[in-house]
Amino acid sequence: MTVLAVAQRRAGTAFQRQGALAVLAVVVLIAFGAFPNFRSLDNAATILVAAVPPMLIALGMTFVIITGGIDLSVGSLYVLGGVLAAWASQYGLLAAIAVPLAVCGAIGLLNGVLIAYTGMAPFIVTLAALLGARGLMRAVSDEGSTTYIVQNDAFHALGTGSLLGIGNQVWLVAIIVLLGMVVLSRTRFGNAVYAVGGSEDAAALMGVAVRRTRIGVYVLSGLLAGLAGTINAAKLGSGVTVLGAGMELDAIAAVVIGGTLLTGGAGTIAGTVAGVLLLGVIQNLINQVGDLNSNWQQVISGAFLALVVVAQTYLVRLRRT
Repeated sequence: MTVLAVAQRRAGTAFQRQGALAVLAVVVLIAFGAFPNFRSLDNAATILVAAVPPMLIALGMTFVIITGGIDLSVGSLYVLGGVLAAWASQYGLLAAIAVPLAVCGAIGLLNGVLIAYTGMAPFIVTLAALLGARGLMRAVSDEGSTTYIVQNDAFHALGTGSLLGIGNQVWLVAIIVLLGMVVLSRTRFGNAVYAVGGSEDAAALMGVAVRRTRIGVYVLSGLLAGLAGTINAAKLGSGVTVLGAGMELDAIAAVVIGGTLLTGGAGTIAGTVAGVLLLGVIQNLINQVGDLNSNWQQVISGAFLALVVVAQTYLVRLRRT
């Protein structure tokens, strides 16, 4: 391999891992100069609070995509988790947290078992779960006509309180993100996730529990989607039934923009964090402009996603050569 080829490969790897962070830094610097309101601490807090649900969903999606899978059910699990949390809050703080996590985690478990043991395509399995979770939410909420109000002050404080001027939900997500980084990079389960995504057959020959790993990532994805809905219900004070549409696509976009390969085997939590924040900053800047509607975020996100996928395709070909 020539020196030029080695340099290209290293540059490509750096772009994959740090590209989203570099773009985020550039966008933030431009925003600092162009929009005075962007510089305020209140605006920074707004961006961080808005990023909490998509950050949790994208975190779970990162594990799934690294294994070479996909989870289309997370948007429905998000809204289902919020409705169940608001309903269960009448029974206390623990119930408001445990009920949505148990239900959403069980749906994630079902996804993982079907994918791992039947060989069904993750797209089909999680699409069915998307429809099922959405139907369950409508059944619980009387076809969406009943909005449950949070009835526990401690639970409500989880979404509205703050510590040192930073929202409780932001602290919680920061802790979960750090734990996710440790799990993915420092544990046997994290190594298994990368191995399964790199080559399932090779992972099996190495003694990796492939089925258990696949089940684990879908359970994790379901739990984090349910937790995102739970936190959102705590913030809003109710279980809103019209949320969640398209959140699975936003999560996939953030993960891929953050450098995780759709083909599996490569990706980082830090990249996903940068991807989520990048999309959040773009949305905030659109709001700062004022005469643009929020639909432009989808246009810009799609453009970013297309560019990143093209770049990833080039990187895969470069590695093969």
